[in-house]
Amino acid sequence: MITESLVRVPAEQEVDLFVAEVPGPQETPLLVIHGGPDWDHSYLRDPLEQFTGTQRTLLPDLRGCGRSTRGLSLHDYTWHAAVNDLLGLLDVLGIGTAHVLGFSTGGAIAQRLTLAAPDRVRSLIVASSSVLPVPDDSLGEDLQAELEARMAQGSTLGPDSANLTGAEYNRAEAILSAPANVWRPEVLKDYLERLSKVRFSGDWTPGWKAGILGSSRPEDSAQRLAALKIPILLLHGRQDLTFPASVAYAAAEMIPAARAVVLDEAGHMAHIDQPEAWMAELQRFLDENPLI
Repeated sequence: MITESLVRVPAEQEVDLFVAEVPGPQETPLLVIHGGPDWDHSYLRDPLEQFTGTQRTLLPDLRGCGRSTRGLSLHDYTWHAAVNDLLGLLDVLGIGTAHVLGFSTGGAIAQRLTLAAPDRVRSLIVASSSVLPVPDDSLGEDLQAELEARMAQGSTLGPDSANLTGAEYNRAEAILSAPANVWRPEVLKDYLERLSKVRFSGDWTPGWKAGILGSSRPEDSAQRLAALKIPILLLHGRQDLTFPASVAYAAAEMIPAARAVVLDEAGHMAHIDQPEAWMAELQRFLDENPLI
């Protein structure tokens, strides 16, 4: 059974992180970093809740997201602050070393955390994200046409985001991109139901729109991660229309300790398109890299 709590973390401001926890053995913690960033962790609970009893799993909402502290000043929303919050969370919970999984934008934050504190990271899972820059033409003609068709479908599912702001803007954008984010049509309804339960926020959006937030992905991440020799799993969907599978393969070639696993019939939300295969690959990787 998932437990929920607010954890005060060390920060210049008073920051409480809302943390959902899947109970499991204390010696095998997995820290999961959601994407967005103006989302919350909830869309990742299923299938990760299957770890109940076998893998202690922490799913915090980032600052400015979900049920964590919100309403901070514009300049308090930085990737550095997010990383420090997460390291502070590990400190407060008495966790020295953890597996770290980052999904989408969370995958870039997970890379930043690993580079900032490699001694705290036993292994890194970059899920539906990228270690390398994504070229503008990386999808190719066929997938680019597919993306455009699916975005057109999405425009019929919810309100136009043009005149919206804050949380409602981000919710509308998530609905718009829903048909592009899941590949299998039969899971679209489930995904839309998940989106209806996400506690969207708008705290990070102003910094992004103002151009002061900067790229979430660390500069020269592949080269820097390769030097650390930390085991890395690049877990991807073959039909990901946000971060093409080619970037996962390319990163794996550059990082000797990395392995790319690309799931068929899976889009950006690969854990929804192929939950059994996604969990099996994650479990296999964790088993290969026990905490020592």
